[in-house]
Amino acid sequence: MTLKQTPSQTVGPFFAYGLTPEQYGYPFSGIAGGDLVTSEADGERIRIEGRVLDGAGEPINDAMIEIWQADGQGRYAHPLDPRGSNTGFKGFGRVGTGTDPQCRFIFNTVKPGSVDGRQAPHINVTVFARGLLIHATTRIYFSDEAEANARDPVLAQVPLERRSTLIAQRQSSQTGILYRFDIHMQGDAETVFFDI
Repeated sequence: MTLKQTPSQTVGPFFAYGLTPEQYGYPFSGIAGGDLVTSEADGERIRIEGRVLDGAGEPINDAMIEIWQADGQGRYAHPLDPRGSNTGFKGFGRVGTGTDPQCRFIFNTVKPGSVDGRQAPHINVTVFARGLLIHATTRIYFSDEAEANARDPVLAQVPLERRSTLIAQRQSSQTGILYRFDIHMQGDAETVFFDI
């Protein structure tokens, strides 16, 4: 018998219903959502809003975004963090863009601290969407962290003219501190994605 390679397939759009059920009105609890803040979480409360845009600049209505981040002190909610796990902060969030009228992803979280004193505060982002054979990975940096961004070793590897695609812009909001971060999958403003 000759075995053949399993054919590849795209990611979704089926995944959003199973991985973000509450957004779609299903009576199941997902393991993660868009609210990472708990009462025990230390740090400055922030809101991150954005859209996933295709090459024509149109919003993608069935993308799914996952984030993984450190808390306000730069500690991850993980037992392998050498500084001790911060169990009071979830650190992981997942939302889909399909239920928001503007096709946005929204996360309520805390602004992360530097994880090692060299890296600027950042949030790790994974994008899943139809047409992607594998997920896309990027980072969110913050516009009000210019000094830290200038010395960040990962950001330093990105060509200067492309770094702005990784910077969330701080905006004033009636609901608190808001950072705007759109993810462009293709085109002239394409977000920098990392191979990991």
